[in-house]
Amino acid sequence: MGMKKNFVLDTNVILHDYKCLNNFQENDIYLPIVVLEELDHFKKGSDQINYNAREFVRELDLITGNDLFTNGASLGEDRGRLYVITTDEYHENVSHAFHERTNDHQILSMTLNLMAKHPVTPTILVTKDINLRLKARSLGIPVEDYITDKVINTDMFEREHETFDGLDPALIDLLYSSKDGIELDKLEFASKLEPNQCFVLKSDRNSVPVRYNPFEHRIKKVVKEPNFGIMARNVEQSFA
Repeated sequence: MGMKKNFVLDTNVILHDYKCLNNFQENDIYLPIVVLEELDHFKKGSDQINYNAREFVRELDLITGNDLFTNGASLGEDRGRLYVITTDEYHENVSHAFHERTNDHQILSMTLNLMAKHPVTPTILVTKDINLRLKARSLGIPVEDYITDKVINTDMFEREHETFDGLDPALIDLLYSSKDGIELDKLEFASKLEPNQCFVLKSDRNSVPVRYNPFEHRIKKVVKEPNFGIMARNVEQSFA
């Protein structure tokens, strides 16, 4: 076990992986209050980020208590504590560097104040926002991208990846041609599908990777789009 660290999470980490609190081992996690405010704006909708926002708030509610805002709430055995940073003095280094007082700048300010409060414990800002990472580095804030999810999601999709054979080729053609996909009740499954579950539908002449949208109750084709300039090379990469 190395030195314990403090991790400050940006909103986009949560929107990317609502189970992110499970991935910081014995280290402590800090959520700026502005992150919770931003999550409120994302709770409505049927996209993946909206689902992640709602699920995170539900999980947070299970551990919510007064300690969350004072001494921190335990995240479980062999894990750290979770804190919410509420009102905080705006750090002068941030006000000098950036004239506009945005949520991102507020997160930078709270991180600098946390670094000053815990000078011995390493404090690291975690964000998927490249611009915010650059701003953090300009202020001397240690900053990291959130990459743990890539390993977790790969394992998850390998477990959930199933192939369903014997479908009508015309149905698969329809999935390829329609961006709205097809209604769930057009297919029969032996067990209930999980939200956002991915699988392959196959006929005797064609196949299609699909994802179940739990909010629209539809099956939609997984589009093979570039991710950070890298094109998915197989079904599993398209799912991830």
